[in-house]
Amino acid sequence: MTGPRARDIYASRILPLHRERLALLVIDAQNWVMDEAKRQKRPEFYADAKGFVIPNMARLIEVSRSHGVEVIYTVMENLTADGRDRGLDYKLSNFFIAKGSWDARVIDQLKPGPDEIVIPKTSSSLFNSTNFEYLLRNIGIDTIAVTGFLTDQCVDHTIRDGADRGFHMISIADACATDTRARHQAALNAFKGYCRNETTASLISAMDKAFQ
Repeated sequence: MTGPRARDIYASRILPLHRERLALLVIDAQNWVMDEAKRQKRPEFYADAKGFVIPNMARLIEVSRSHGVEVIYTVMENLTADGRDRGLDYKLSNFFIAKGSWDARVIDQLKPGPDEIVIPKTSSSLFNSTNFEYLLRNIGIDTIAVTGFLTDQCVDHTIRDGADRGFHMISIADACATDTRARHQAALNAFKGYCRNETTASLISAMDKAFQ
């Protein structure tokens, strides 16, 4: 194709990676989500999260740091003591994660570094209840690799919202999870058209090649 529209046509969503324009996003990998008291209600989630998802997230964080890629965390956390700032869905769902609480902290296996950003949110998509987009624009990031919980809720909403806001979104299939494996796969299938689809191994390989 030639003419003025040719520059708008891309062969695929696999675009070149640039370390200064890439961020690894870790969604809701916090103590409240991984509370052992909930294990019996979501056995597949806990088996996958502990078996390979969290180790994959840890590996992605390690590789991102080694390449100088920004690592950003978000956690569900009230901004007020009584939770009046929560979105309506969080109130209806009875999501109450107290400000500054143990529940709101990132799990020890994925502990943020001393200069890494942790953003509290009270909506499924952090684009809707935080200054995440503003921070990305300030830093110069246009590509976001998404990991975390839950695939069919916060991960899904964030990927769709990011794509609509002009960010190049990357889904990492084995670095996120939800209540059941069937729901996880259904979510991946539902939002795959909004993002570049990778695994932990394939994205690490792409970063190693791009940033060598």
